[in-house]
Amino acid sequence: MRFQHSAAVRSAHPTLVAAALSADGLAPDADVAEPVAHLVATARHRLAAGPESGLREIQAWRRAFAATGLPPTRYRCAAESLLRRLRRDGDLPRLHPLVDLCNAVSVAYATPVAVLDRERIDGDLEVRSATGAEEYVTLAGGVEYPEPGELIFADGSGRAHSRRWTHRQSGWSAVRHDTRRVLVVVEALHEGAGDDVPALLDTLIGELAERWKVDARGAVLTADAPTFDVPS
Repeated sequence: MRFQHSAAVRSAHPTLVAAALSADGLAPDADVAEPVAHLVATARHRLAAGPESGLREIQAWRRAFAATGLPPTRYRCAAESLLRRLRRDGDLPRLHPLVDLCNAVSVAYATPVAVLDRERIDGDLEVRSATGAEEYVTLAGGVEYPEPGELIFADGSGRAHSRRWTHRQSGWSAVRHDTRRVLVVVEALHEGAGDDVPALLDTLIGELAERWKVDARGAVLTADAPTFDVPS
């Protein structure tokens, strides 16, 4: 299995810096309270200086969404949505230890972090333009068909695992109680992403090793090295 962005996506977004990691043997009972609290506190500190819309990471995603024809205050990247929720509610929901950790990392770095159940992905996974034939399953179980040209995470069978790039993940590959093998994808567009994304990746790998005692494998993806080969 491979993960990558299409050549067209990278050409349209030359500042893109991404990372991907895979991990096996995950259990739903890991204790992540300490790192989640620390990461969320970091996000709260950043929000104390002003709303999430002013963060350079979020501004870069807003520009990218606007360039693809999406109203950036209607369709927000996942990190901005989480930051808005944190600012409004004072905390993030607790769903699953790994999801909670990834959400906390996402708000601390103001960067979208997608976590997918690898067993629910068919073949390779690519960020590309939709053809209009891909099927997307919502978190509530409904079915949608992304519009032609919309950026999605698409697998080898043509299933869409996200809508509007980093706006919303699919319920089909969402982490569940019995999930054991995951693929985590990090994407950033802002100036400084070349430093921030490796730091974010190191944070995730370190926490997976400490909290789950698993050896996660990851890599930073750039235009010169755009593909992540997921270990079998």
